[in-house]
Amino acid sequence: MPKTIDLSTPALYIDKELSWLAFNERVLQEAQDKRVPVIERMRFLGIYSNNLDEFFRVRVADVKRRSLLHKAHGGDAGAERLLADIEAKVLHLNDQFDRIHKEILGALRKRSIYLIDENGIADHQRDWVETYFRNKVMAHIAPIIMTPKVDLVACLGDYFTYMVVDIEKGDEHQYALIEVPTEDCPRFVQLPERSKKRKTLILLDDIIRHCLPLLFGGFFEFDRLAAYSIKQTRDAEYDLNDEIDQSLIDKMSEVMKNRTKADPVRIVFDKEMPAKMQKFLKKKLQLSSYESLLAGNRYRNFKDFIGFPNVGRDYLENRELPALVSKALATRKNAFEAIREQDILLYYPYHRFNNFTEVLRQAAFDPQVEQIKLNMYRVAKKSRIIGYLVDAVRNGKKVTVVVELRARFDEAANMDWAQRMTEAGIRVVVGIPSLKIHSKLCLIGRREAGALKRYAHLGTGNFHEGTARIYTDFSLLTCHDEITEEVENVFAFIEFSYRRFHFKHLMVAPINTRRQLFKLINQELRNAREGRKGEITVKVNNLEDPDLVRMLYRASQAGVRIRMIIRGMCSLVPGIKGVSENIEIISIVDRFLEHARAAVFHNNGDPLVYIGSGDWMQRNIDRRIEVSVPVYDPVLKQRIIDILELQFRDTVKARLVDARQSNRYVPRGNRKKIRSQVAIYDYLKAVEG
Repeated sequence: MPKTIDLSTPALYIDKELSWLAFNERVLQEAQDKRVPVIERMRFLGIYSNNLDEFFRVRVADVKRRSLLHKAHGGDAGAERLLADIEAKVLHLNDQFDRIHKEILGALRKRSIYLIDENGIADHQRDWVETYFRNKVMAHIAPIIMTPKVDLVACLGDYFTYMVVDIEKGDEHQYALIEVPTEDCPRFVQLPERSKKRKTLILLDDIIRHCLPLLFGGFFEFDRLAAYSIKQTRDAEYDLNDEIDQSLIDKMSEVMKNRTKADPVRIVFDKEMPAKMQKFLKKKLQLSSYESLLAGNRYRNFKDFIGFPNVGRDYLENRELPALVSKALATRKNAFEAIREQDILLYYPYHRFNNFTEVLRQAAFDPQVEQIKLNMYRVAKKSRIIGYLVDAVRNGKKVTVVVELRARFDEAANMDWAQRMTEAGIRVVVGIPSLKIHSKLCLIGRREAGALKRYAHLGTGNFHEGTARIYTDFSLLTCHDEITEEVENVFAFIEFSYRRFHFKHLMVAPINTRRQLFKLINQELRNAREGRKGEITVKVNNLEDPDLVRMLYRASQAGVRIRMIIRGMCSLVPGIKGVSENIEIISIVDRFLEHARAAVFHNNGDPLVYIGSGDWMQRNIDRRIEVSVPVYDPVLKQRIIDILELQFRDTVKARLVDARQSNRYVPRGNRKKIRSQVAIYDYLKAVEG
């Protein structure tokens, strides 16, 4: 390896935003894949659209701010180039999206499922549609007539579907804004059919289009009514001020109010919208350039297609994989006896999430349990977990919940939960203003033989019943004395961050994670240089920390074999001669969202295995509280290694991550066809017996 290679050279790093778009393209590949059941293909279009909305709210908004700063003050000239690259890639992907959408509609028609618009409503359906509109929809619509007094920017929210109505009379045009009431009415409505074989769906938007005369008749004279979709995406970033006398809850309340007034990042409209209406909207929206308006298809908020209904046969969506019960938990008198006997590893959604919620349920009334502590980042709208914590308080137990108020897009829900839990008698801690708390910890203190025995949950995913059905995540249940004591210290650090804590077992960001990861990588590097085997296996959602990337490059140069499974952003470029030829990266997109984080270090034949809450990103290592835990039980260590190996053997859903971000499927060659998510389910089913 020539010493002249500079590992900070920009060519060795992929822009994280472009890498993220490559991930979303993999989601779009699932919608295109004819091997995927057709209903699931439509739902993947919804996932793609929802992902893209969040991408614009957060990442594009940040790049635009950097670009504007460069224009005003100099500095980051790369932001303008990156913004242009992002826009070009998004336009390319949106063209693919429209083509795939048409293909899926055709595939549905072959199975006698029709998604029609207002022009496809048959004569025998008209009365039904108009009655449905009067009885179910009209009460939820109050049009905004766009007079000079109306502030259109303030009217457009981030999460809603809107249509601009052209009320045409002769040469005169009056415009009105309608919010499609998807919060109150189903987005997809099945229409009555004379044939049992034929199934017909229509979007709520198109029911409204058909019924515009019912909505505006009697108030306006018109020759013609037409409606065109529009969607505004606002900057979702926020800054917390440093006023000491203002509580974090007050600050977050201010943030939520300000977010509704944030600058638009993207405004997309129906490409069939007349030029005159476009000109009017540009003026009303106070846009400085035409480029801020982007043409798209007639439907907005495609994210609702995540819930596209299956009105046909069962085979049109994925076959259910019944979630598994943990044998270790099910065969003991109670959860605490089971955990005392052995550490327990759960892997959602293959395992039922109520394997964990049952632990909390028992803790809520167990006379020996004295205290419960839990980190809350995101929870379900109807959270059984919080219900059990309230039950625990009623049973006289001391319950503390650390609520992260800055969980993006869940801020309002978490503030509401904080208030409700406080009112129920739970001690609520809102954490550290400078650090997001992203760890997934639960600690139960139980009186046994006169002493307090701790039981801990350490995981990679949220305590959320809903996402646990579709996100893959590890959970470790343990009563290891030193580990559980360190979990207690993490909770103490959250409340008393000025105190010094030492962690021997846990990697806790921002205290020791960077140092420990460097130490583990360096150990493999030294082993390789000394002629021993050096190997690192990593599974994370995102890899973009520059210092870690450089460490991995150095390890590769020393001969360490590095294999990674990275779902989303990846700044590292594999396969560069003299730099990263020993690094292989794949990405898996399938029916479940790959969300688990794990790392395996060969350690000269005695593998060190970790699972944790944080990705290998600067924010997770330096600006969040994240916790990774070593898995000591040899059976569970091997189980994690086996699961990772099954993913590396995937010949159906694995894509190669390369310098060109080509998203090529891993070549199968003569190998057996393996779809790792199905193979993992079969493996765990056999383990649980």
